[in-house]
Amino acid sequence: MRAGARSVGRRRAARRRNRELLLLALAVTVCLAAWTSASYALRDAPPPGLLPYGAGLTGLALLLHLVVRRCAPYADPLILPLAVFLSGFGLALLDRLDFSYRLWHAAKGDWQKLPAAPGQVQWTVIACAAAAVLLAAVRHHRLFQKYVYLTMAGALVLLAAPAFFPGDTFGAKRWIQLGGLSFEPGEFVKLAIAVFFAGYLTANRDALALTGRRLWGLQLPRGRNLGPVLAIWAVSLLVLVFERDLGTSLIFFGVFVVMLYTATERTGWVVIGLLMAVGGAAVVGDLEPHVHGRVEAWLHPLDIYEPVHDPALISEQPAQALFGLGSGGLLGTGLGQGRPFLIGFAGRSDFIFTTVGEELGLAGAMAVLLLYGLLVQRALRTAIGLTDPFGKLLATGLAAALALQVFVVVGGVTGLIPLTGKALPFLAAGGSSLTANWLLTALLVKLSDAAGRAELEPGPA
Repeated sequence: MRAGARSVGRRRAARRRNRELLLLALAVTVCLAAWTSASYALRDAPPPGLLPYGAGLTGLALLLHLVVRRCAPYADPLILPLAVFLSGFGLALLDRLDFSYRLWHAAKGDWQKLPAAPGQVQWTVIACAAAAVLLAAVRHHRLFQKYVYLTMAGALVLLAAPAFFPGDTFGAKRWIQLGGLSFEPGEFVKLAIAVFFAGYLTANRDALALTGRRLWGLQLPRGRNLGPVLAIWAVSLLVLVFERDLGTSLIFFGVFVVMLYTATERTGWVVIGLLMAVGGAAVVGDLEPHVHGRVEAWLHPLDIYEPVHDPALISEQPAQALFGLGSGGLLGTGLGQGRPFLIGFAGRSDFIFTTVGEELGLAGAMAVLLLYGLLVQRALRTAIGLTDPFGKLLATGLAAALALQVFVVVGGVTGLIPLTGKALPFLAAGGSSLTANWLLTALLVKLSDAAGRAELEPGPA
């Protein structure tokens, strides 16, 4: 009976892989169609390099599919196609922006005329290769549980490292400069902290969940259990003060609070976490000039056009983003027919979402957000399907990290919260961000393989 059930499970797993292959073909086709549409609007001709680019994207997608079919046959069939589509669509947007930036800045002769898409293509190959290696090398996600403290030690070193390197980049110190290359360690820290928090909370769940006292209807933790929360809060504030990196600080602390609530199911932890986050951000935002400037720009984005304005408003990007999103309307101006390049140097990083909003309209912006939401939902569905506490918490932490990064980027661009300067996952230019998010995708695929195996095959996972 068990052998027959396993045979049925393997057939169902094979059907998942076939669905994944079909979805990958659809994702690649839509990306190439978007690139072609933008090129006709800009050049009135097909994009240069369409065949080699299309073959390369198809080859990467096929390679990852074959690795998943071999190393994670029970994995969720949606995770990989979603990541491939977002990466491919991001490359199409970057090529479209490169064309306009080159024309707009040719006379000025500044660095913004340099293309970003070729470098992003190289990083896409590197990121996908790294994801394939992780899938092939890690037999089971519980391997990471053995190295949670070592992982956190490495994460803290990476998190603190930018503060010791000279020079700021656009007001923040979150990059490590090595020769002509720059590296943003905060993008990889979000993976490390998810691993550490999953291991720590698995080991200390009972102490955090079952002790404490009630106050005003809330079950509050004991003072001794607040130690880790206070430590994480302090580290996030130090990052905010010394590196002026609001985005990483919010993600760092937010992931911990989400995972803490998931592990304990106690609302008191959420209340304490929110109070600490708001209080710390208010104090630092008032005292740290760079963060204060971003808060002022968020509160008064149009003051940049006043004859006399607050010098903290060093950029008109928040206002330009609002103009671009507003001009997109419901269906947008069409790919290649807007003016998102007017935003300036950040138009190909965190502000790339305004290109979507302007040229694809509210419908396109919501479609992109729904794709991110679907990726987060598959991660949470994976967490529900896993049988071990460490895997459940790790999948939840990765989902929270992705959701929080999308929130802080899109929220900053749309004026919901102050700008953070983080890169929009998969879409924005940046090798560190792309590689980290592809490693996150590989972890989710591996976790969903364990969840699918538990669902489709009898016996231990």
